[in-house]
Amino acid sequence: MKFLTDKKLTIVGAAGMIGSNMAQTALMMKLTPNVCLYDPFAPALEGVAEELLQCGFENVNITFTSDIKEALTGAEYIVSSGGAARKAGMTREDLLKGNAEIAAQFGKDIRSYCPNVQHVVVVFNPADITGLITLLYSGLKPNQVSTLAALDSTRLQNELAKYFKIPASEIKNSRTYGGHGEQMAVFASTTSVKGKPLNEIIGSNAMPIESWNDIKHSVIQGGKHIIDLRGRSSFQSPAYLSIEMIAAAMGGASFRWPAGVYVSSGKFDHIMMAMETSITKDGISYKEIKGTPIEEKELEESYKHLCKLRDEVIAMGIIPAIKDWHTLNTNIQ
Repeated sequence: MKFLTDKKLTIVGAAGMIGSNMAQTALMMKLTPNVCLYDPFAPALEGVAEELLQCGFENVNITFTSDIKEALTGAEYIVSSGGAARKAGMTREDLLKGNAEIAAQFGKDIRSYCPNVQHVVVVFNPADITGLITLLYSGLKPNQVSTLAALDSTRLQNELAKYFKIPASEIKNSRTYGGHGEQMAVFASTTSVKGKPLNEIIGSNAMPIESWNDIKHSVIQGGKHIIDLRGRSSFQSPAYLSIEMIAAAMGGASFRWPAGVYVSSGKFDHIMMAMETSITKDGISYKEIKGTPIEEKELEESYKHLCKLRDEVIAMGIIPAIKDWHTLNTNIQ
């Protein structure tokens, strides 16, 4: 049985719905035979481990622990969903303070127990901010930490596929950028539908502008819609997409969607946000985004919103002022 790597992958928050699905997905995709499950809630964690062991996966070494030092020691890849879940009536940003504190400790634990980790994917919300905090406290390089942002782009693809009544595979390059929250920038200019640019379709009989606006609203409210339908936040889709991200970092297939990445390029500075990215064994990189004037304005507004959240975390005392970030992480410019 061939695996992408034999290096240790640690799933943080493995007793939760996202974490347990991430573990199963990683094993089904044959990323590595060495999977460690971590969660402070020991009884549920053992239950997840027992279920995975009862799946009968061959040639794998599934371990579990509620000791963070044991979980992280020797880990070369980490995916963390180890924050509080979003509940009915909450926005991602409502989770800010509690999950920011969790992210700070997570970063410190990485620095202490696995400073040689290759790549870390942060999933728990608001992921743009928790990923930034993790990066700062971990001491890792910016290309070693990424955050889940693809879910908004896959929601856009899904809404377009439903609207046009065609397979999702005929919707190409659907993209949202900026914040993984309700201030995201939903792009049409990147997307094609059955080979035709979406921008040429919007405003026609095939898609009146009102229908496009409805789709954008559905994408932005996609997480809330899942909560309304299921009574809990998404777990299958973020689990799958985050494992696709870590698979790319292990040298597997290219990741097909935008990801959250540390950006410090002048226009967008000292922030983690969804960009057009590439994830490889060398880490995550990004390129500048070009859209219509309206799209670029929406992206700038999304960036400003993220900066506001970042500055709130600074005001809470969880991270220092930007000018002092180098005291936490010498890899941050």
